[in-house]
Amino acid sequence: MNKYKVKICKVKGNKYRWAFRMFFIAISLSLFFGFISQTLLTNMGIVIATLGISVFIFFSVIFDMIGIAAASADIEVFEKWKKENVTGADLGVRLCNNSEKVCSFCADVVGDICSTLCGAGGACIVVALTSDLTNNKIIILISISVSALIAGITIFFKALMKERALKNSNKIILKLAKFLNFFVN
Repeated sequence: MNKYKVKICKVKGNKYRWAFRMFFIAISLSLFFGFISQTLLTNMGIVIATLGISVFIFFSVIFDMIGIAAASADIEVFEKWKKENVTGADLGVRLCNNSEKVCSFCADVVGDICSTLCGAGGACIVVALTSDLTNNKIIILISISVSALIAGITIFFKALMKERALKNSNKIILKLAKFLNFFVN
């Protein structure tokens, strides 16, 4: 028996509209953050590029956790909290009702953009480490090692957060709703 359930809601109107919206949001954000990262990271050293990669990994992990929590949150709990006037519960209901969109935006859009930016930062590190080298085998080894290290760290922290997101999905979505409530109201 699986205690974590994923709800799939019927979509009103054009069922692909939100996917196209995510497509354009992803392109816009990728262009913006890609420009920022390429402008900043290419002129910075290894330390700044490493800090940038760390920030991108952090955001990727947090947004992945939110996406999983949204997909597994229990709307009935939020409806109960809404009746009890718990702050953020009404927005939590909306997040649960749109869990596929929240999950897609958080896990796919933000996660993929952060991964791309980590790759750009990794490329900057590789260039800095190999600028004086002439041996192609060593350059390739360094490039593969940097990419593998970035992927390994990202996957490690995402794996840790997935269990937390599943076990604490309602709490995570309520905290997100309270945070967003500050901006919405």
